[in-house]
Amino acid sequence: MTVSTRASESIDARCYCGGNHLPQDHWEFLESMPNNPADWVSDLVKMGVYTSDSLDLAKTLTQVDMREALLLKNISGGNPAREQFCRDLIKEAGGLDQAMAAAFGVNAVEFFGNTIRNGDFSRREFLKRVAVAGALVAMASCSQDASQSGGADPAAEAEAPSNLEKTDLQIGFIPITCATPIVMSEPLGFYEKYGLNVSVVKMPNWAAVRDSAIAGELDAYHMLSPMPIAMTLGLGSATFPVKLASIENINGQAITVAIKHRDTVRGPADFKGFRIGVPFPFSMHNLLLRYYLATGGLNPDTDVQIFPVPPPDSVAKMTADELDAMLMPDPFNQRAVFEGVGYIHMLTKDLWDGHPCCAFAASQPWIDENPNTFRAVNKAIIDAAGYADDPANRKDIAAALIDRQYLNQPLPVVEAVLTGEFEDGLGNTLNVPDRIGFDPYPWKSFAKWISSQMVRWDLMSADGIDYDQIAQDIFLTDLAAELQTELGQTPPSEAERSESLMFDSFDPSDPASYVATQIEEFGQ
Repeated sequence: MTVSTRASESIDARCYCGGNHLPQDHWEFLESMPNNPADWVSDLVKMGVYTSDSLDLAKTLTQVDMREALLLKNISGGNPAREQFCRDLIKEAGGLDQAMAAAFGVNAVEFFGNTIRNGDFSRREFLKRVAVAGALVAMASCSQDASQSGGADPAAEAEAPSNLEKTDLQIGFIPITCATPIVMSEPLGFYEKYGLNVSVVKMPNWAAVRDSAIAGELDAYHMLSPMPIAMTLGLGSATFPVKLASIENINGQAITVAIKHRDTVRGPADFKGFRIGVPFPFSMHNLLLRYYLATGGLNPDTDVQIFPVPPPDSVAKMTADELDAMLMPDPFNQRAVFEGVGYIHMLTKDLWDGHPCCAFAASQPWIDENPNTFRAVNKAIIDAAGYADDPANRKDIAAALIDRQYLNQPLPVVEAVLTGEFEDGLGNTLNVPDRIGFDPYPWKSFAKWISSQMVRWDLMSADGIDYDQIAQDIFLTDLAAELQTELGQTPPSEAERSESLMFDSFDPSDPASYVATQIEEFGQ
């Protein structure tokens, strides 16, 4: 919301706190009021809260140009209950325009005089609108700095902790939409909100992220969700303890096929003989691709060639006819469509709706040295994830991500991924709003499914494996839930759940039986 300087100066100082809450005196007042907006407004009028003082205010204020959706977004702070309450208030007033015009319009005093002459009913209606407008302005003032110019500031509610061990941080990322909460937190101010000065460092590939983490060159990392498990257990690298702090994105990947195969690929069996790129061996992309191919009777280790390709190189390799297909993070699936070299065969959402992809992670030694900083940066990213998960914010986020230092992609490509309104490369325009989501909760069932598939495909030994211990030690589910609660988000009350995939269901209480059933049914 943009409020004029004159307006911000005239509002009672008690209404302006700059935090993400009303001041204590506001809460004490509000808690004594009815929950029903109509009763609330009626009581305010009866109590004389909005009388001549409100009219004096109307004399000095210029008209505020507000759009209802923007106002609600600012006031609610992502809290659906608070947003609905404000919607009810606006409805009581007969609309936002009427409420604001009555309270702050240049003709408010003249209108008030007319309402008095027209009778008590219209006077009450006028005061109702003034009351609603005043309440909305007070709530909005407590949600952000009303004196700032410009549009909505998603990170304006700042309560930076004062006990941070370190404030200047470097977080490595791969330029993909999966990294949205980590990357957007720099330009949109979420790190600054928590007292942090973070530089996000673009990395060329996942091996570089892993090696920089082990070498101590980064403070924290954007990682594929299987990587903390692999690194902690010493799979593919030296053993290095890494914690998965929160999930960056769910869904958000696709199987993309070179356009030359558009008439030949209908299902998993049709991929036989293909050269297929994935971003890293220890990735959801590799595990989901193998899961899909096996259901078509293919052995992923002998019937196709699967090899790691850095996501930024994937479209160029498909253009050069070095890839027949790929299961990549976006925006590179959409970029292949944009360039006319590939088409989207399947969104991974259709393989497993709600599956994890990337994560925010940090090493155990770094967490031990910087516990308060770790908590602050994790909270900033979870906060950003909540903001990014709101479809209303996706276009603004896309605009922030496309810069050269971040994703360096055309805006239509990133918007197509984040909004779910996209071309599939076969002449179809699709609308899949949850093509990508940003739910930060790290279900422990995610860790168990990942571990089960690494066992299935001999990426990890089954001897002595303790699925429960892996999930408990590496996925910081309890901490993520605690931070979500502090932010007003609503995390699940359970740590794990049954996962429903396209071809089966995963029971996290018995991963070993799940793997045995897969091998029995599909032969691999």
